[in-house]
Amino acid sequence: MVPVLKETNFALVENLGRPRSALFVGVGVAESASALRTLGAKVVALEGSDELLDRAVDLVPEVHSVDLRKSEVFRATEGRRFDLVAVEGGCEQVPNLIDFFQGAREHLVDGGHLVVSFAAGSGPSRGAVKSALESAGFEVMRYDMNPRFLRAELTRAAKAVDDLRIAHTTSFRYTRQLARPMEKLVAMRDPDRFASDHVWVARLPPKRGPLSLTVGMLTLNEIESVERMIDDIRAVAPDAKILLVDSSSDKTPELAKTKGARVVRQLPPQGHGPAMERLMYEAAQDTEALIYLDCDFTYPTEMIPVIRRVLEDGADVVNASRTAKFQEAMPLPNFLANRFMAASAQVAHGLPTTDVHSGMRGYRCSMIRGFSFDGSGDAIPLDTLILPAKSGYRVVEFPIDYKERMGVSKLAKVRGVLWTYIRIAGAFGHGRRVGGRHSHYDRRRN
Repeated sequence: MVPVLKETNFALVENLGRPRSALFVGVGVAESASALRTLGAKVVALEGSDELLDRAVDLVPEVHSVDLRKSEVFRATEGRRFDLVAVEGGCEQVPNLIDFFQGAREHLVDGGHLVVSFAAGSGPSRGAVKSALESAGFEVMRYDMNPRFLRAELTRAAKAVDDLRIAHTTSFRYTRQLARPMEKLVAMRDPDRFASDHVWVARLPPKRGPLSLTVGMLTLNEIESVERMIDDIRAVAPDAKILLVDSSSDKTPELAKTKGARVVRQLPPQGHGPAMERLMYEAAQDTEALIYLDCDFTYPTEMIPVIRRVLEDGADVVNASRTAKFQEAMPLPNFLANRFMAASAQVAHGLPTTDVHSGMRGYRCSMIRGFSFDGSGDAIPLDTLILPAKSGYRVVEFPIDYKERMGVSKLAKVRGVLWTYIRIAGAFGHGRRVGGRHSHYDRRRN
C-alpha cells in the first residue's frame, strides 16, 4: 500500500521549545504533539477532526474530541495551566479568533507561550491572526513559515512517477531539509506569496515580582574552588537552589553534595555545550529564574542579587559583560578576540553587545522553555543571547569586574572560535526584532 504523503510542519515543531506541559489544539495535532512527548513533556490534545481522532489517541495519552466551531473548545481542560498552547490548523473554522485566543490564554502559566500555525490562503490572513493575538492580550514575539516552492516541486516529482513512497525516502527527506534554510531566506522576503504555512509565536507577558531562583555551574575537577563558591553563593542568595552539571573525575561532586547542592552527573564528559543545555533545562523544570556562573571565582558572586532583581523587574536575559572595558585579569589577546566576536554579532544581527561569551548570565525560565537550544558543539552562549534578542525578548546588559581565575581553563579556544561563527551564521533567518529590546543597565543607579 502506498503511504499517504505527510509533510512535517517544521516551522511549528521548531518553535515549540521545551515546555514541561503542553496543550495542542486543532486538526491533526497528534503528530506534532508526539515530538514533545519524546522530550518528556506532559501533553494533552484537543482534536478537531473525527477522522484523525484514533490516530491522536495512539500518539497522545490524553485526547479530547472538540468542535472548533463552538465556543466551549477548552471546556475539557478548564482550570488547567500549561507552559505551551499550540494551535495547528483549524483557524479557518474558529468563528472568533480573539475569543479563541483568550480561551487559550486562560490555560497558560505566567510567561507561557502560544504557537499558532495555519495554512496560507485557506483562512484568516497572517496580519489578521497577529492582530487577534495582540487584541487577546498576547505579546507577539516572532514569525516563522514553511516555504511552499521546494515542497511543491518535490511532491510533484513523486506524483509524476505515481509513487508517493519516494517522499518517504532518506534522500528525499535530506534534500528537503538541507535546502530549507536557503529556501526560507528567499521566501521570507514575501511570505504572503511564498509560504505554505504561517506560524506566529506569542507569549503571555510575564508579571514583575519575586522569582524562585536556581544558581547553576558547570564543573570539571573543581576541587579547589567548589566549596568556597557554594558558600559565597549561599551568602548572597540563601533561598536559591544550587545546581551543578558535573563531569569531574575528582571529589568535586561529593564535596558539592555535602554543601547541599544538587549534582547532575554528565559522564563521560560531553563538553561545554551539552552540559550547558542540560543545566538550563534542568533548572527550568522547577524554578522561575536561572543565574549561571563559572566555578572559578572569575565572576563576582555579589552580582547575583543584582541580576536577580533585573530579572524580577521584567528582563528575560541578563548579560554580565566582562569586556565592556579592558580588565587586567584578562589577557589582552583574549579581550581583543572577545570584542571582535561581539562586534561580529552586532554587524550580523544588530545586537549591541560587548560580550557574547560571558560566563555569568541570568535567564527567566519561561523564556528558556520557549526555545529548544541545541548544545551540540561549543559556543552555546551565543544562541542563548542572540536568539532571544532577535525574537523580541528583553535583554539587559551591564559591565562586571572580572577576576583572576582559580585553576586551569578548560576551554578549547580554536574550536570555540569556529563554533562562534557557526552560531552567528546559524542565527540568520531567526526572528527580526532587536532594537529597544536590548538595553544597557546602569547598576550604579539601582
